[in-house]
Amino acid sequence: MEKGKSPLESLPPMGIAAAAGQRALADTGAPNQVAAALDALVSVRIFPDSWNRPRDPNPFGRAENPPFAIASRLGAEPELGIYGNVGGNTPQKYINEMAGRIASGEIEMAMVVGGEALKTAQLAVREGIDLDWQEQDSRAFEDLGIGEPLSTPHEFAHGLGVPIQTYPLFENALRHRDQHSLQAHLAAMATLMQPFNAVASQNPYASYGEPRSAQELARVTAENRFICLPYPKWMNAMDGVNQGAAVILTSVAKARELGISEDKCVYLHGCSEANEQLLVSERLNYTSSPALGMNTRQALVMAGKTLADMDCFDIYSCFPSAVAIACEELGLARDDPRGLTVTGGLPFFGGPGNNYSLHGIVSMVEKLRRKPTAFGLITANGGYLTKHASGVYSCQPLASEWQLPDSSSVQREVDGLDYPAFTETPQGDATIETYTVCFKRGEPKRAIIIGRLLASDERFVANTEAEPRLFDDLIKHDGIGRRGQVRQYGELNLFEPV
Repeated sequence: MEKGKSPLESLPPMGIAAAAGQRALADTGAPNQVAAALDALVSVRIFPDSWNRPRDPNPFGRAENPPFAIASRLGAEPELGIYGNVGGNTPQKYINEMAGRIASGEIEMAMVVGGEALKTAQLAVREGIDLDWQEQDSRAFEDLGIGEPLSTPHEFAHGLGVPIQTYPLFENALRHRDQHSLQAHLAAMATLMQPFNAVASQNPYASYGEPRSAQELARVTAENRFICLPYPKWMNAMDGVNQGAAVILTSVAKARELGISEDKCVYLHGCSEANEQLLVSERLNYTSSPALGMNTRQALVMAGKTLADMDCFDIYSCFPSAVAIACEELGLARDDPRGLTVTGGLPFFGGPGNNYSLHGIVSMVEKLRRKPTAFGLITANGGYLTKHASGVYSCQPLASEWQLPDSSSVQREVDGLDYPAFTETPQGDATIETYTVCFKRGEPKRAIIIGRLLASDERFVANTEAEPRLFDDLIKHDGIGRRGQVRQYGELNLFEPV
């Protein structure tokens, strides 16, 4: 983690990733031998490359071959270089995949590594500093691209597909279900997230670890201003970070061959993956995440463990709704004394793009090494509670041969649920299913509505008129269940409450 450096002194994203990779190599006790033995290097996709394909121009240039830009800095020459696709689930996803390849004998050793220099880029733009991050490398690598589309142009035009505007739709649905006033829900979210802040305040790698009380987190001020209702600033993932993390995977036999000490070894006992319906407009509802629950239970079954057997957790925590829904899916109390994070979470530890969960895994490894009999559970989330991957870890050796699970049955179960119909061209009487109000510099500017047509129960997405009195009403009162009319207004749908 870099903090407090001038952009001119800071490393580029691949440099931060390689610094983490170098520490991972050193941690093995045989860095040169391990670097030489790497068969595969998976580079987690950086945020600047996460929006379009081909990759958008970067004002400072880029490493055109990310996995080998990292490998070169490490003195490694893996045969396979992979540049991952988009999603906070991908660190766990690629650990699962590399473990499967190792178990099948396809490869013997792999590194999964990622780094972001988002704070450096922000400061450089703000201060008018020109940086040169351009790197060329002609070696062949596998670019997995953006991955599955997580929003449509129609959704995006109305405001869906941006995390800070999308997760509040889940949060307001939870607020309505729990019959909370705005102030009561602010207090509930702060009570949930303050223990994350407490962990971050003790974590030297946290980027936003200043201690904050629950009262401070809940109080809306000029500093802790609303971003999108009901989230003030400190309830949002904070991506202005320079952070990197790396893990090395291998078989027990290869670790012994290279002389890696047994007390360094942490085992992946269980893992799984599953996706929700990819589009937010097509979800079952906005208070649950079936794929999260189902895939995590499969990972626990694979490990032969239950939730009660876990000593520590890192629940993906980009926004409070992600934590709350995960707890409900898992049957985990929000105030479980074991704690819900080993890093401090994305609002306080920091949100290094797609790579956060790799930091969670590294922190989990360090924690488990201090208590070798313990087990820990990681949940990783990509998109908007969209793509999920889970891992169960322990220093305890596996009792049987490891085999990558078949998650297709879990995915079929998720896909087989009874989802509502959706229309891009709604017309007529309707009601609000969930909503948010988006702010700019503390002032409300836009309302995003997900609603249902009364006649057909079809779901739709819409905006409202930009009327201050309407915004004020939606902020002060729970708008879910409110009736109105929806119609097309140019390329957008317009919802008018009655």
